[in-house]
Amino acid sequence: MYTPRLVLLQVFFLMVPQGTWLQPSLTPSWEVPTSLVLEPVTQDGTSQSPVENATPRDVPGISTVGPTLVTPSAPGNKTMNLFPVLPICICDLTPGACDINCCCDRDCYLLHPRTVFSFCFPGSVRSSSWVCVDNSLIFRSNSPFPSRVFVDSNGIKRFCVHVNNSKLNYFQKLQKVNTTNFQALAAEFGGELFNSALQTEPPLPFYRAGDPILTYFPKWSVISLLRQPAGVGAGGLCAESNPAGFLESKSTTCTRFFRDLASSCTSDPAMDATSYYNFTVLKVPRGITDLQNIQFQVPVTLASQASPPFLAENTCQNIVSQVIYEIETNGTFGIQRVSVSFGQTNLTVQPGVSLQQDFTIHFRAFQQSIAASPTGPRSGNPGYIVGKPLLVLTGTIRHSMSLLQSQGNGICSVNRHEVQFGVNAVSGCKFRLKEEDCHHMQQEICQTLHGSPRPEYIAIFGNADPSQKGEWTRILSRNCSVSAENCTSCCLIPVSLEIQVLWAYVGLQSNPQAHVSGARFLYQHKSIQDSQNGAEVSLTTLVNFVDITQKPEPPRGQPRMDWKLPFDFFFPFKVAFSSGIDSQKGSASAICILCLLLLGVFNLHTK
Repeated sequence: MYTPRLVLLQVFFLMVPQGTWLQPSLTPSWEVPTSLVLEPVTQDGTSQSPVENATPRDVPGISTVGPTLVTPSAPGNKTMNLFPVLPICICDLTPGACDINCCCDRDCYLLHPRTVFSFCFPGSVRSSSWVCVDNSLIFRSNSPFPSRVFVDSNGIKRFCVHVNNSKLNYFQKLQKVNTTNFQALAAEFGGELFNSALQTEPPLPFYRAGDPILTYFPKWSVISLLRQPAGVGAGGLCAESNPAGFLESKSTTCTRFFRDLASSCTSDPAMDATSYYNFTVLKVPRGITDLQNIQFQVPVTLASQASPPFLAENTCQNIVSQVIYEIETNGTFGIQRVSVSFGQTNLTVQPGVSLQQDFTIHFRAFQQSIAASPTGPRSGNPGYIVGKPLLVLTGTIRHSMSLLQSQGNGICSVNRHEVQFGVNAVSGCKFRLKEEDCHHMQQEICQTLHGSPRPEYIAIFGNADPSQKGEWTRILSRNCSVSAENCTSCCLIPVSLEIQVLWAYVGLQSNPQAHVSGARFLYQHKSIQDSQNGAEVSLTTLVNFVDITQKPEPPRGQPRMDWKLPFDFFFPFKVAFSSGIDSQKGSASAICILCLLLLGVFNLHTK
């Protein structure tokens, strides 16, 4: 077993300098390259031209998965297979047929499968080990064992000798397991296991942010979770199992498709408003331990009237199209109140009909209504946070800036897109002109562009208080309604509203705060004839945020004196003190120059 290493000592003796140690190992210390070039070594120590590209399977120190035909440097230059196949072929799965890439399959009748297969399955060839040194240390190899020169991607050559150690190809002898040593072997070789016994943890004393909200159905004595269906996939199909997170106010939209709306109208619980409030909500999670105690349960109250669905002729009426939950919380005391309001619609029975549903869950503090708290949620404290609503003020009413939103048919909807701070956006819809005078038409379109109520002031910071007028700045705007000139039968209507917002960072650079410096409304008008009443015009609203931050000058360090010498400063001294007849003649002049320079340096320091 140690014969290869004894022979290698004889090979390397002439080339290894004194004090240098050979470090043979089964795993080479150099990095395994992704691509190697193989060069066989001849008797005179020179390497031939590369004969094949060695892959990571041929790298020394790792198990090869394919036998490779090489020419070793043994006397006689005999051809041999470095990686013979295994006596037991574990990848031979098809009797009487050749399994692809199974290099030990006897049915393939291949002398060297590596030349036919692109790779060999792991375990179909014997593992091989190599002892490698730098190729520059080798002058001549007289080892009777297979050797190779590997060239990595960096061009570094390694001379490697194959170690003929049969024990490397087998595991250690099997251990007999009995009742005596079973526990000891399991403790030595075993790891973490799954515990078959279910470990029930006590419920938390209160909800944490993001925790699912527990619900209870007294009629069936069933514990469940408050669900907020969400759209999944390209079609936005409703996923019923999406739980609502505590203190996570959000809105979702999804679509339901019906094969037979006539039968689903009264049988599908998703279309019936009753299924959204026929349960109670647990105030805190520990209420699950005492379900008979109504003090831990909050009933869901109706904030709007909701009628059950029914089928009338060819129309399914009172289908739930919108669900809005209002949940009031009181810190660690949990949920105090839950109310729900609905939006209902009618749907005509036809093949492949679909329904879009909106679900909203809003959390607010207990006993805090909109009238008692006109400030509402902040968009930053104090500076704006990107993605939060852009706050505006109309009179004493605080709300957020909004853009147009269209319905499924493109007509302008009463719902609007919320403007997010720092996010440029554009939206549009179609407005159907009514048969009325020009002034009323202009007023109606302006209200559609601005939304109701029309913004008058914009919050400078994200925590602006409506009662503090100094925290708001007026929105610059010209009159939305413009009279047409030189045309009595024309009407100029606004068709586009551009909201320009100038903002900047203020405060410390380590903690900058975004604030709004100013905003204005820009309109674009279009002339229409009185005869066009009843037609449709396209309206557009867009918002553009402009960063006007003025960054301070970068700090400057204290000036320091850098002493620098020319690159040829020592040239005369090198010439003067170098060996040679010519240099000796000019040694006196060089010494004089050195003295003059030293004298000048001393004079500078004394001054």
